[in-house]
Amino acid sequence: MTEKPTIIEVRKRIDAIDDNILRLLKERLECALEIGRLKDASSRAKWDPLREREIFSRLLRDNNGVFPENSLYSIFHEIITTCRLSQKNIEVAYLGPEATFTHLAGVEYFGQSATYKPMESIDEVFREVEKGRTAYGIVPVENSIEGAVFSTLDSFMKYNVKICGEIQLPISHNLVCRSGNIEDIQTVASHAQPLAQCRKWLRKNMPNIPTLPVFSTGAAAQMAANNPNIGAIASSLAIKTYALQVVVKGIEDYQGNTTRFLVIGRKSPNRSGNDKTSLLLGLVDRPGALNEVLTILSSKNINLAKIESRPVKGKQWTYLFFLDMIGHIEDPVIEEAANILRRTCAYFEWLGSYPQAEDIEP
Repeated sequence: MTEKPTIIEVRKRIDAIDDNILRLLKERLECALEIGRLKDASSRAKWDPLREREIFSRLLRDNNGVFPENSLYSIFHEIITTCRLSQKNIEVAYLGPEATFTHLAGVEYFGQSATYKPMESIDEVFREVEKGRTAYGIVPVENSIEGAVFSTLDSFMKYNVKICGEIQLPISHNLVCRSGNIEDIQTVASHAQPLAQCRKWLRKNMPNIPTLPVFSTGAAAQMAANNPNIGAIASSLAIKTYALQVVVKGIEDYQGNTTRFLVIGRKSPNRSGNDKTSLLLGLVDRPGALNEVLTILSSKNINLAKIESRPVKGKQWTYLFFLDMIGHIEDPVIEEAANILRRTCAYFEWLGSYPQAEDIEP
């Protein structure tokens, strides 16, 4: 009869496994550095989204569901991102201060190894990227409940940047303050969108407490950290960053609240095999112009994921349209449709082609 191993023996096995994992991580990092040196010699781009997608697909397939898939993805996302950034560390601009949902989305996308640079506005994020002061920026573009983030759409009309990626982040709003006691809160501060997304909960549970819109959830968390009578609606990252206490978790009015963020840079990546292309179009001033654009896409069997109009500043009753199409500009059908639109529209700008977002569980 085989004796059962003791706790000490099993822990020794775990220590040996951990040592082996560490050795392999260092070996993988050295391989990534060597890849970086080879890419420098051939002037190839550091980021290959198709290669990364292939790695994730292979790992999930070989896992056969044994290791929890969301955790497996998170672990290898951090490993792959860390190894890629070792080839050249990057700086990412985001709507600050620390611990905003945009900051959290940046960490989810780029991992912990990137350097994050908080900015006071979305406009400044675009400017930092256009001027080359940061390699990338990350900005919110739409929320599943509140709709488009117009300051982001308007910034695409002002700055010469390209979309490099996207991430969809499930949003859960926490009411926080210094003490953790709801009785201490005399004002609730947050960005206008979280306040709107928690409107019903606040009206029902804190009907006599005024709200204070500020430019970011991180700024609200800072205020709560400095004032015991201010509560904030903030991210889970803000709780750790500003040493706040949770009063109530998940106070959003609707389940499934998700924000889509865009990663902007100077150059879009190559095809990943599961991509999206964004365009900015100005229509010719004639009846049926928008229908003509939609007919062009439909005739090519192109899936239109989003269309949004924005007024052009200083030109009354003139609008530009933002379009998201499924596919990459290097795909023949997308390239052909884009060329037709370029000839048909009064204004045409390719904003970028990039890997579609991976779904992230709350």
